[in-house]
Amino acid sequence: MSIGNSPEDERPFEDVSEEARPSVGRVLKDARLAAGLTVDEISTATRVRVAIVHAIEADDFAPCGGDVYARGHIRTLARAVHLDPAPLLAQYADEHGGRPAPTPAAPLFEAERIRPERRGPNWTAAMVAAIVVVIGFVGFTAVKGGGDSSDKTQVAEGPTPGAATSAAPRPKSSKPADPKPAPSDSAIAAAPQDKVTVQVSAPNGRSWISAKDHNGRMLFDGLLGKGESKTFQDNTKINLILGDAGAIELYVNGKKIEDQFQPGAVERLTYTKGDPQVG
Repeated sequence: MSIGNSPEDERPFEDVSEEARPSVGRVLKDARLAAGLTVDEISTATRVRVAIVHAIEADDFAPCGGDVYARGHIRTLARAVHLDPAPLLAQYADEHGGRPAPTPAAPLFEAERIRPERRGPNWTAAMVAAIVVVIGFVGFTAVKGGGDSSDKTQVAEGPTPGAATSAAPRPKSSKPADPKPAPSDSAIAAAPQDKVTVQVSAPNGRSWISAKDHNGRMLFDGLLGKGESKTFQDNTKINLILGDAGAIELYVNGKKIEDQFQPGAVERLTYTKGDPQVG
């Protein structure tokens, strides 16, 4: 006869609360379905792209571009389906290591400085200044008066408003060149051989993109509008995430990448100095 607890009493207590708790993505998806909303409708209401809504509902937060953006999307989607976002954000923090430090803003501006906007000279102001100088010179000579014939000759031979106008370049010549010319053989040859240069263009529609250097430092994270382009450069490699790869054209080290990306597809790419080739 044994004294003490029975074997049944010695069995460990099983806490099934964590196992029974649905994931963040599953909660958002169930709430959306309960509200009778489609993914397209929730995307239109929240302005969160369809591809990212699908990814979050599948608990894939990589396309969000970082924890800060993931938390923002979770909060927006929860409110759209009338859920309290606080429990979902707390669950996300538990599962992904807590609240991250904010993303530094400096790399975003570094990406913008790669392609500064060209501005032509203000020819109108230059022409007006030249005319004012000429009129002032003629007026000064006329007031002086009584001068000898050589002074009169100097006035007659001095510059005139018409001459100043013709000497200044025409405004038409200040028209900036097309900021997005098609890459040529010379552009390919001009790409630095000791660096990797990646140009991302969105001629067919807008797309969210993320770009990091070989150290994992964020170069750009945001929406690339239709017709816009960004250029990134690093000594070793560039890591890209394309939210809607079908809207994107890529030029790596001066050469166009001919991959047929599908509309709405999320692509993760890496390019090095030896490319073009998909990483």
